[in-house]
Parts: sequence; C-alpha cells; structure tokens
Amino acid sequence: MEFKEELKMYQQMINNELETHVRKEDCLEKVLNQSMEYSLMNGAKRLRPSIVLATYKIFKEDIERSMPYAIAIEMIHNFSLIHDDLPGIDNDDFRRGRPTNHKKFNEATAILAGDGLLNNAYMVISKDIENTQDIEEIKRKVKIFKEFTIAVDRMIVGEYVDTEFEKKEISKEGLEYIHNNKTGALWKICVRMGAILANCNKEDLQRLTNYSEKIGLAFQIKDDILSEEGDEKILGKPVGNDKVAGKCTYVSEYGLQGAKDILDKITKEAIEELEIYGEKSRFLREFAIYLKDRIK
Repeated sequence: MEFKEELKMYQQMINNELETHVRKEDCLEKVLNQSMEYSLMNGAKRLRPSIVLATYKIFKEDIERSMPYAIAIEMIHNFSLIHDDLPGIDNDDFRRGRPTNHKKFNEATAILAGDGLLNNAYMVISKDIENTQDIEEIKRKVKIFKEFTIAVDRMIVGEYVDTEFEKKEISKEGLEYIHNNKTGALWKICVRMGAILANCNKEDLQRLTNYSEKIGLAFQIKDDILSEEGDEKILGKPVGNDKVAGKCTYVSEYGLQGAKDILDKITKEAIEELEIYGEKSRFLREFAIYLKDRIK
C-alpha cells in the first residue's frame, strides 16, 4: 500500500471512531459540545493518531486495539490548538482556513471546549484500561497512561516557556527545551504508546523513541520554516505571526537556510533509526519525509 493511501486509511478509521465520541444530544451544554466538535471534526490530517497505529503495526496487525490511545492523542492535540489560538496566547483568528474556536463561539466557550477535550482524552484511556482483562496488558496500559499524562504536562510547560520568552533573548538550549516539550512531547508519546501497546522489547522501544524525538523536532522546525515562507492560502492561517510576536524559532536563531539544513539532517537520522525493521517501518520512514516536505 502506498504511503498516501495508507495515511488516508488511517485518517478514515480515526474519523469514524471520533464520530462516536461527539455528543449530539439536546442539553444545556449543547453549544459547548458543538464547540468541541467544531475543533475535533474539522478535517484535520490526523497525523499524530496515525503514528500511534502505524507504530503498533510494526509488531502486530490488530491495530484497532490501539485506537483508544490514538483517539486520546487527537483530543489532546485539538485541546492544545484551541488554547494556543486564544487571545492570551497566540491570538490567532484562523485555523485550517476557518475561524478559530473563540472566534466562532466565544472565548469562555473555547476555553471550556479545550478543557472538555483534555478530560475526554483521559476518560477514553481510563475506560479502555477498565475493560482490559489481562493483567500484563493492564500494566502496559497503566504505564502508557502515566507517560501520557506526563507528555501532556510537558506540552503545557513548553507552551508556557514559549509565551514567556516572546521578544526576549533565549539560548539555543532554551529553544530546544521549548520545542522538545511544546511539540516534541506529544510526538514522542504517539510512538511510545504504539510500541508499548504492542509489547515490543527495550531495544525496539529505545530505537523508536529516538525516531520520535527526531520527527518531533523536525515537525517544529518545518512549522518555523512555513511560518516564514509558507503560503497563507494553503496553510489556512497568516504567515509571519511568529516574527511579529517576537518568538524565538529555528529560523530566527539559525536563519532560513540553517533551519532547512538542520531539518534535512535530523530527517535522515530519523529514517536511519528504522532501517532494522525493513518494509514494516516503510510508513514511518516515508512519514519523516512527508513532514520535511509538507506545505501546510
């Protein structure tokens, strides 16, 4: 199966599952539920949950068993986007070509919609653990749940440090700290969840963790590059906001070409981590290239 075809398959599976978590009932919090649905079911690329499934598939074929964790990741991702767009953080008016959540509804509703998605992610995983019978499998899932909560915490920490250092000097180590937490933590847990759920050995887990750390950084560097030279019509949001806000990025620190050189280097390193798996890791290898070459 070609990469794009497999990605499309994962996207459809994930969308179908997410639909089962959308609340449609007529109730007092109906608008809040609509706000959560607005951000969750907005035609996103579903990259993070796809990585959970694809990593699991390196070792096992029954990928539906990893679906609750893929869904939880997507809920967390959308929670973070709603909050990132708020006036007190990035103050963005558009996300994926549509008004951001607080522009579509209002700021209070957007904040609570983000909170709702955050909590729903924990509920999805908790329910899956509750329905698991095998003791060893429960232990693996509890380990994943712990790592998941830590990853979400680090993502929030990274966002805080990013906003705190707007228009301020920051070291290269500080820049890496921001990105390893703000963006990298979620990519890392995507890969580790799929691997741990599939009960891989320690060597495989370390190898895949190395891969996840590199693609996490690559994703953020590419975001920094697109913020500098991307096409607003394709991105669905304004270009140049990072520069206006005075954010420290890989482009501001290393220059546009320097950022591109680093991106090429770590993408190659990520792919090399997977060579041992041969055809089983083809999707993850091509995914690293996809992240490097993406235009939105």
